[in-house]
Amino acid sequence: MSPRSIICMVTVILLRVLSIDLTIAYACYSRLAGADTDRSSSSSSSSSFSCPPFTSPPSFPFATTPGCGHPSFQIHCSSPHSFISINNFSFALLRHELNSTFLLLSPQPSPILNAATQSSCPTPGAAAAGFFNSIIPNRSIDLSGSPFRFSDASCSRFFLLRPCESLSSRSCTKCPWECEVHNNPVRLLSGCGAKRHHVLEPGCQEDVLGYLRSLLKLGIQVEWDENDDPYFSSCQACQAVNGVCGFNSSDPRKPFLCFHSQTQFPASWIHRESQNRIVLFSTLVMVICLLVVVGVATLVFRFRALELQKSVVDPTTLFLHHHRSVNLLPPVFTYGELEASTNRFDPRNKIGDGGFGSVYIGHLSNGQVVAVKKLHRQQAMAAAASAKAFCNEILILSSIDHPNLVKLHGYCSDPRGLVLVYDYVPNGTLADHLHGSKCLERKRSLTWEVRVEAALQTAMALEYLHFSVAPAIVHRDITSSNIFVEKDMRIKVGDFGLSRLLVFTDSSSSKSVWTGPQGTPGYVDPEYHRSFRLTEKSDVYSFGVVLFELISGMKAVDLSRDKWEVSLADMVVLKIQVGSLHQVVDPFLLLEGDDAIPVGSIDAMAELAFRCVAADKDDRPDARELVAELKQIRNRTRGGH
Repeated sequence: MSPRSIICMVTVILLRVLSIDLTIAYACYSRLAGADTDRSSSSSSSSSFSCPPFTSPPSFPFATTPGCGHPSFQIHCSSPHSFISINNFSFALLRHELNSTFLLLSPQPSPILNAATQSSCPTPGAAAAGFFNSIIPNRSIDLSGSPFRFSDASCSRFFLLRPCESLSSRSCTKCPWECEVHNNPVRLLSGCGAKRHHVLEPGCQEDVLGYLRSLLKLGIQVEWDENDDPYFSSCQACQAVNGVCGFNSSDPRKPFLCFHSQTQFPASWIHRESQNRIVLFSTLVMVICLLVVVGVATLVFRFRALELQKSVVDPTTLFLHHHRSVNLLPPVFTYGELEASTNRFDPRNKIGDGGFGSVYIGHLSNGQVVAVKKLHRQQAMAAAASAKAFCNEILILSSIDHPNLVKLHGYCSDPRGLVLVYDYVPNGTLADHLHGSKCLERKRSLTWEVRVEAALQTAMALEYLHFSVAPAIVHRDITSSNIFVEKDMRIKVGDFGLSRLLVFTDSSSSKSVWTGPQGTPGYVDPEYHRSFRLTEKSDVYSFGVVLFELISGMKAVDLSRDKWEVSLADMVVLKIQVGSLHQVVDPFLLLEGDDAIPVGSIDAMAELAFRCVAADKDDRPDARELVAELKQIRNRTRGGH
C-alpha cells in the first residue's frame, strides 16, 4: 500500500478525533479504496465550490451525489442555475436560504434532467424560441407524492390572475392547453385551491400568458414540512451516531440508509514485505506527529475564534441600542432559557400562529408563565421583514405602558431564532370568543355589557397610542385576533409587529407616514390602501370593523357568505343604510332579552362603527371621541335606560 493511502487513513482517524464533518472522512475512505488500483489517476483539486445558489456543499436534505441526502432533493449543478427534478418536472433552483424550508423554483428544461416541462405548443405572440417558449409547461405542475407543496403566496398570485374578457377569445385559438391556462391560470399549479384567494380583486391582464411567463421566470415558491417526512427524523438519529444520511438509489422505494465512515486498517497491508513495513511504519509516525501539531493548532484557533465570537455583539442588539437607551430596553433572555421554558418549542405548547411567528406558552425558571413568540425565519425578504417586525415591536413596546396593552418582558436575538416574551393572557382572544371552535361556550360570557366594556378598553388603548405617546403610534393591525381577553374579561391589545411611529410630513400639518399597505384583509383602511398614506384614522377604521364583529358575532371576512357580503363592513353598512340592522345582530344578544339591553344601545354602537368605517378619513371620529361616546353607551347600559 502506498504512503498516500496510509496518510489518508491516518487523516480519517484524526479528523474523527477533531470532530470534522464525517462526510469528508467517508469521502476520504472512498478514495482510499481505489488508491492502489489506479495509481496513475491525478488527485482532484477543486479550488472552489460552484453549485448555485449554494455557496458551499449543500447539507441534508440536499445532495449533489446520487444516494446521498434525500431522494427528492437531488441537485444537478449547472450555471447560472442548478436544477432539481420533482415528479419528472425540471426546475431551475433560483433561491434557497440557509435553515429555510422554502425553495424558489422556475420550471425550465435542463440538458441533464427530464425536460417534461417544455411546452410543445408555441404561444401566439410569444417571444422568440428558447427560454420564453419553454417556460410554460404543457401540463399542470403536480407536486403530489413529493414532500413539497406550493406556498400560499404563490397560489394566491396565480389565483388572482385573470384575463380581460375582450381578449379571452382572441388569445385562445391554437393550443388547447395554453387556452385553459389563459382562462384559468391557477390550473398551472395542481393543488392550489380557491381558499387562498383574497377579498380585494385586482385588474385583469391583457396578456395572461406573457404575465405567466414573467411569474414563472421570477420563480414559484414551494415549501416542505420536516415533521411530516420520515427521512428527517431518521437522519437526526443517523447524525447522532456520526453517520451520513442517504438512501438506496437502486431500490425503487429508495429506503433510508445511514452510512458510517470506515476507519479500520485493511488486513492485506500487514502481509507486506518487512522492508515495506518499515518504510510504511516510519511514514506513519511522521504523519501522526505532523497531524498532532496541526490538530493542536486547530484547537487553539477554534478556541480563539469562539472567544472572539462571544465578544462580538449581535447586530440586532446593536441596532436596538442605537435607537434607544439601554436602560429602556427590556431584559435579554438566552435562547437556551426560552427553549427550555417551551420544552424545545414543542408544538403541543403552541397557543397561536401569526404571519411573523408562532406563539408558545412558556414557564420561566422563576415560575412565571409567559407567552413566547418565535419569529419565522424564511427566505431573504421574509427574514428581513421578520427582523424588522422584531426590532419594531421591541422599540415600541419598550416605550409604552398602559393597562390595556400587552407588556413585553424581554427578547432574544440569536442565530437560531428571534424570540419575544410577553404577558401570557390565558383566556384567548376576542376572535376566539366570537368565532372560535369553543365560541358557543365562550359567547355566554360575552354579554352586551361585556362587549361594550371590551370596545371601550380597546378604544382607551388607541387613545393612549394616538395622543399620549410622542411621536404617536399607529398599531396598523387592530383585529379581534390581536385583542386578548383576561380571565376577568378585561382586554389587552397586542402584536405590534406592523406598528409605525407617525411623523409630520412636509406637505401637511396632519400626522402621517407614507408606507406600503399592510394588515389583515377585512380590516385594512381602503383609503390607506389607495393612497399609501398611513394615519391614526386607519386604526379607527379597523376598530370600526371590530365593533361590527361585537354587534353581529360574525367574522370580518367570510368566504362562505354571498359575494357582496364577504366583507363584514360592506354588509353591515348596507344593512344600516336600508334600516335592517336587526338582521345582523348576534342571536346570542337577542337571548338576553329587551330588559338586559337598553333601548338604542346597539343602535348607538352601530352608528359609531358606521362613522368609523367612513370612506373619507376626515369623517371618522378620533380615538378621544371613541372613548367619550363608548363611555356614554356604557353608562346607558349599566343604568338600564
